[in-house]
Parts: sequence; C-alpha cells; structure tokens
Amino acid sequence: MYKMLAIDIDDTLINDEKQITEGTKEALAAALAEGVIVTLATGRMYASAKQLAGQLELNVPLITYQGSLVKNSIDGRVLYERTVPADAAQLIFDFCESEGLHLQTYVNDVLYVKEDNDKAKAYAALSKIPYTVYPNFGELAAQPSMKLLIIDEPELLDRVAERLRGLTGGQVHITKSKPHFLEIVHIEGTKGHALAHLAEHFGIGLEQVIGIGDSWNDREMLEVAGLGVAMGNAVESLKEIADYVTFSNNEDGVKHVVEKFVLRREEAGSRS
Repeated sequence: MYKMLAIDIDDTLINDEKQITEGTKEALAAALAEGVIVTLATGRMYASAKQLAGQLELNVPLITYQGSLVKNSIDGRVLYERTVPADAAQLIFDFCESEGLHLQTYVNDVLYVKEDNDKAKAYAALSKIPYTVYPNFGELAAQPSMKLLIIDEPELLDRVAERLRGLTGGQVHITKSKPHFLEIVHIEGTKGHALAHLAEHFGIGLEQVIGIGDSWNDREMLEVAGLGVAMGNAVESLKEIADYVTFSNNEDGVKHVVEKFVLRREEAGSRS
C-alpha cells in the first residue's frame, strides 16, 4: 500500500547518540529492496542531509531546509526550490540586529554567521557542517536564502516568532525544529509542500506516503502524508495530529514503522 517513506533526521532517524542503528538501516534496506522510495525530510541543509543519505545508500531527491529545497542526492538536480522573500529577509535581518539575536543564513548551501560564538559552534557540531563567519553580515540579506535560523532560549523564541509573524505579513513560514531553533522559510517552503511535490514527481498519491517526525516543523508533513507518524519522543502537539505514534528514536521507532506498515511483519508489535 505504501510506496514512499519520508523521514525526519534529528530525534527521529538518529538516536540520542546521533547514530542510525543497524536495525533501522536493515529495515530501510528491506523497504528499498521492495521498491519503496525512501527519502529524508529535514530542516538541515542539503550538504548535511546528503551525508546521512550516503549511509543509507539513498539515491533519491532529499527534502532539506524544511522543504525549501528538494535536490537529488546523486546528480544534484533541483526539483523544488523556494527562497525567503527578499523584503521579509531584510526585515528579519534588521530585527535580529536591533534585538541582538543570533541569526544564521544559508546561501548556496553555505552556512553564514556574523561572528564565531558558542551558538555557531554548537550548531555546526550537531549538523557536522562548517560555518563561514561574515563580519558584514547585513549584506547577506540581499542574497537568496533557503532558510533563516535564530538560536536562543525557547521562551524568548516563542515571543520572537509572534512578533515576526505580525511583521512579515504571511510571507514566511515560522516554526521550530528544536526548542532553541526558530526556523524561517518561504511560506511554501514547508516539509508538507515539498513532500506533496516529490510524491507528484514520482506519480505517487499522498495516500501512499508515510511521513515520520518528532517536532513542530514536521506538522505539515504529517498532515499531507497518507500515514502521519509521530515518534514516541515527539512534542505533544505533533502526537495529537498523528495517525500513529511509534516508539521513540532510542527504541528504533522508525524500524518499527517500516516493519509494521511497509514490510508487514507481525512481530513489529503495536502502538496506538
């Protein structure tokens, strides 16, 4: 029944040790062998997602930057692309400068920051991607950006999100990938938009698609997928809209979904 599987990376595909378990790799390999299309759907930049795609031997387009860029992992062909509108980007750059907020921008798959600080270092370590310090950071507002990312305390980011939604007038989609990460993309740069486009590209109905995630930024993907799956460690708001809740990322939750719904193995057990 299911012909495509779209999987978030952080706290979904990888466990808290930042690893893809052998059990998950084996289950996904079995799905691939049966002709199921397996892709990654992540807020990470393309270069970061491609590293993990290589571990799984995936050769299909990857959904990256929340959905702002769908790009083939083999030949680099772009299937779908949305950049932050220029006037909204300028507004956000100015806002972060005036409020003293740490902002990151992504131009041509390069991560740029204004200064070398702990936030930039921690993010680079997590995504295994280097960053470029650009002292004249404001100049980058005019460059087409796949995503803007603000890193700060969760409560502060909640307030920032509300202010920016009011200021940008519906031009951008604002969400969180982690409590400390506020992500800003084009209004059509969500995982849901990208997944719908990719399914159409392969001639697959959305009812034949499984989407698996754990965080706020996965909501749109779970809403459009025929089977929207929340991890056991997912935020409550995602579990509330999910069709199914699997085990956590430390309990091979992705493996369980593949075995139960794709490979149809009875021993996969059950979750509600």
